[in-house]
Amino acid sequence: MLKQIETDLAPKPFSNYAQAVEVAPGARHLFVAGQVGADPASGKIPDSAEEQHRLAWANVLGILKAAGMDHRAIVDARVFITDRSQIGLYRQVRDEVLKGHKAAATLLVVAGLADPRLVVEVTVIAAAPV
Repeated sequence: MLKQIETDLAPKPFSNYAQAVEVAPGARHLFVAGQVGADPASGKIPDSAEEQHRLAWANVLGILKAAGMDHRAIVDARVFITDRSQIGLYRQVRDEVLKGHKAAATLLVVAGLADPRLVVEVTVIAAAPV
């Protein structure tokens, strides 16, 4: 279903992600809007950066589950963080969530997100058999 593309014609990944991922023809695609570290039940945003990272990924996984998918369906992840010192935290949480699955990934350090209390936003593209 998903095929990782790895080549010496581009730099090796800096952490646990794929250089590229190819989706088999005929698959259905899911485009998940940016998910932040807010509790889905209360809407509250925790003060802890780690809690926000975990909630953002949990919210992504919740949407995938609602679509009949799981972490192995993630083709591409785009993550925005507001503090460069959280790169290690981002990688740790991502690796725990993806459980060895390698998606294509982009990490951006940005000046801020829509709400100044937010420190992370995760958006993914997923694919699954029809």
